[in-house]
Amino acid sequence: MYIPKHFEVTNINAIHELILEYPLATLVTTSANGLNANHIPMHITATPEPYGTLRGHVARANPLLEDINVENQSLAIFHGPNAYITPSWYETKKEHGKVVPTWNYVVVHAYGNLQIVDKPEWLRTQIEALTDQNESQFSEPWAITDAPVEFTEKLFESIVGIEMKITKLVGKWKVSQNQPPQNRESVIEGLNKDKQLGASKMAELVKESHKII
Repeated sequence: MYIPKHFEVTNINAIHELILEYPLATLVTTSANGLNANHIPMHITATPEPYGTLRGHVARANPLLEDINVENQSLAIFHGPNAYITPSWYETKKEHGKVVPTWNYVVVHAYGNLQIVDKPEWLRTQIEALTDQNESQFSEPWAITDAPVEFTEKLFESIVGIEMKITKLVGKWKVSQNQPPQNRESVIEGLNKDKQLGASKMAELVKESHKII
């Protein structure tokens, strides 16, 4: 991934927070037929340092399991908010007109070697951690124990765990850092008035970009 220096984020805490907030990974592996991509929610833990570990689960019938080889590196991509930025928002458009559209976005690439983990207790712990993390936003969070035991046990039999100890972690926050202050302010104002999905969240990221390094 191409990352100009002013868009690079090396703050591991900020990267982990994004993965926790947007846990759906595009998991890219190498198969016998070339590249393969699956979309799998994954939960991150901080150990081992410095980058942590990603854990998830897939159906036993998923051909992804055939791709897992300790010698082959895999890539998990996590997408945060994104938004189209119109040059009409830039204050400098009024001064010289030398402005063009762009796209703001946040993305994380995590690299490592996938492993299959076929252990019932590990699988339950992984699912509980992922569920609890995402249910915490609701006033009445659902828990695995809310469902009948015989029902969940049957489902557990049809899935298997996957784990990636991260060996390389790359963050890119393209959130108008390359614009002068007056343009960043006008972009924030424009995004807060905009109707596109994720616009208000992107406005927050533009405002807080100086805090993320």
